[in-house]
Amino acid sequence: MSDLETLVEYCDRRTRRAEFKDAPGAFNGLQVANGGRVSRIGAAVDAGLVPFEKAIAAGVDFLIVHHGMYWDMPRPITGPLYERMAALVRGNCALYSNHLPLDAHLEIGNNALLARQLGLIRTGGFLPNEGGDIGLVAANDRPRASLRARLEALYPRVTAVEFGSPNPPTVAFCSGSGNSAVPALAAAGTDTLVTGELREEWFNFAQEQRLNLYLCGHYATEVHGVGALAGELAAKFGLPWEFIGTDNPL
Repeated sequence: MSDLETLVEYCDRRTRRAEFKDAPGAFNGLQVANGGRVSRIGAAVDAGLVPFEKAIAAGVDFLIVHHGMYWDMPRPITGPLYERMAALVRGNCALYSNHLPLDAHLEIGNNALLARQLGLIRTGGFLPNEGGDIGLVAANDRPRASLRARLEALYPRVTAVEFGSPNPPTVAFCSGSGNSAVPALAAAGTDTLVTGELREEWFNFAQEQRLNLYLCGHYATEVHGVGALAGELAAKFGLPWEFIGTDNPL
């Protein structure tokens, strides 16, 4: 057993939560407390009733998520929001959320781990934000056909839009939604982006600007950070942990 406050303080420091600007609704940090003690850690991408119920059934009493509960608050705690909250309280399961800081982290962040999956090394930042760059750019020495094949081996659904260089010297990474990333590629000095999802309008833009875009799924590209943080936390404090997955195809 470990103290909840100690685990929260570690997560806050490790992700530099207080230094990193995020959307107000992200409400990074401890969102729901428990009785104060933790015996099992869980990691999930989304705050939702099904992930909560699965975590509680697995004995998790400290759940780390990437997308928290409060994006559209304040609003009445009724309906599905009440069901979510009630499940956590009944199950004595604390909820900790960490969004952009866990995309950006240079060691356990989603983008760093995406690049690491492909064996690529960071050369610079991408998408500046107060507290640090959200994405990253990495050097690349393989043809885009090889890059695509590797992504298709790692992810169940990959959409490839290939109008850029057949041998891109660099690759940019932006997990989750890449809509803000596409127009920033030129300034970052790259024509190739690995991301989760994009709006339809970026196809014509990619065609005209000669870009390579690889869409691997919003959910699928954001499983990495929460798992890395949970695993590190579990190892440090001698606790078991597990990933609470869902069948989210988006």
